[in-house]
Amino acid sequence: MNKAYVITANTTIPWISRWIELPVPRFRGIHLFFMSKRLLDLILAFTFIISFLPFYLLLAVLTFASSRGPVIYKQERVGRNGLSFTMYKFRSMKPGAEGRVPLLAVPNDPRITAWGRFMRRYKLDETPQFFNVLMGSMSIVGPRPERAYFREQLAQRYPGLEDFNQVKPGITSLGQIKFGYANNLEQMHTRARFDALYLKNLSLKTDLKIIVSTVIHVMLGKGSQSSMEA
Repeated sequence: MNKAYVITANTTIPWISRWIELPVPRFRGIHLFFMSKRLLDLILAFTFIISFLPFYLLLAVLTFASSRGPVIYKQERVGRNGLSFTMYKFRSMKPGAEGRVPLLAVPNDPRITAWGRFMRRYKLDETPQFFNVLMGSMSIVGPRPERAYFREQLAQRYPGLEDFNQVKPGITSLGQIKFGYANNLEQMHTRARFDALYLKNLSLKTDLKIIVSTVIHVMLGKGSQSSMEA
């Protein structure tokens, strides 16, 4: 795959050896890159879930104690090939936070619980999505999955959004690292442009850069409190 752009070190990610950057030849109609990417996803997701298992229990108890409502929040998102899937998160909002019309969370959103704000800052609410990765509906790295309601509106502003159907949505993405969570359609458009850049730089090297950068952001507590749940 020819690269039209290059993701450089200004993403605050350490250099990783060039041998990791695999070409994307076809083998019997299947991209070897996607085979390698899926293997990496399985290894990382399985390792994370096993090592994080005690914390899953702790997060579940604290979420249950923080407010009434289910511990796990389920939401339909648009995935690869435009097909919908159920994405899982620890609930960080009060029950009934959203009405009939989908809403994006905003800074200091009163619907977010105190415990939910802490989880969002360190992206702990996103950790159940590693089960989505194991099930094959998501990848560790990929464009941010949107709800169909916002996806349709965004597609009117950004025709290139259809290119996102080529890959699985990710727990993290270049858009999340360079921009963060979006509070409105304009911000979603800006973030989508970064995710489009990721599609032009598909490689395991790129994925590893984004993963390392995400770990740094999480450790520094740079997660946004306005992440999209409702």
